[in-house]
Amino acid sequence: MSPMMRLMLGIVALVAILAAVSIGLPGHVTVSRSVVINAPESAVFPNLNTMRNFGDWAPWRIRDPKLQMTFSGPAQGKGAHVDWVSEVKAIGTGSMEITEVDPNRNVDLAVNFNGVEGTSVYTLAPAGSGSKLTWSFSYDTGANPIKRWRGVMLDNLIGPEYLAGLEKLKARIEGERRPLAPPAGPPGAALSPGQAIPQGQGEATVPLITPPTGAQPAAPAQQATPAPQATPAPQAAPAPQAAPPPAPTQRPQRRQ
Repeated sequence: MSPMMRLMLGIVALVAILAAVSIGLPGHVTVSRSVVINAPESAVFPNLNTMRNFGDWAPWRIRDPKLQMTFSGPAQGKGAHVDWVSEVKAIGTGSMEITEVDPNRNVDLAVNFNGVEGTSVYTLAPAGSGSKLTWSFSYDTGANPIKRWRGVMLDNLIGPEYLAGLEKLKARIEGERRPLAPPAGPPGAALSPGQAIPQGQGEATVPLITPPTGAQPAAPAQQATPAPQATPAPQAAPAPQAAPPPAPTQRPQRRQ
């Protein structure tokens, strides 16, 4: 038997083995990734119910900044559609379209990744004071051995990209909700001339008046010497009381 014939027989045997093994592979594959966002479901949902801002956090744009996206259909809700084209072979072409919406809970999409057609779902659930967002992709392989082997590799191909996109969306939402930083400096810090005192830290705005150039600074006003207090007049001593008159003396009567 010639070497070429042996090579052909080996290839046929390998294909037969792979086809036989594929029978035991799953006919339905689901890939999913999740993040917890510090925001309620009502704040996360509007970012999922539209395709117009998908380009801001799409994982494929992270790998290809020149990714071209085309939007069609309504701005949000059922029928919103996006197509993308990339020069990066691993990204290629694809599309997504919203098919069903359950406000603040689920958004269902029809997806096509380089010819791999499936369904995708955004799922929202409470998670403490925030929300848990799960992005999943489901793929029916059927009885096709090639599709079944492709389904085995989907988790490694799509999973990391889904997670990268979710992390970018998380950073965007939490950044928009983060409160503005207070002004630097301790309370009561010195203000620049003419600057108004922030509300709650003073009573009024006191502008600083700068004397004209060359003028002598005004001498500080002398403090008036307080007038001496009048000494109270001494009180007069009480007048002495007059002594009572002496009692009259009785004279003895003479005998006749």
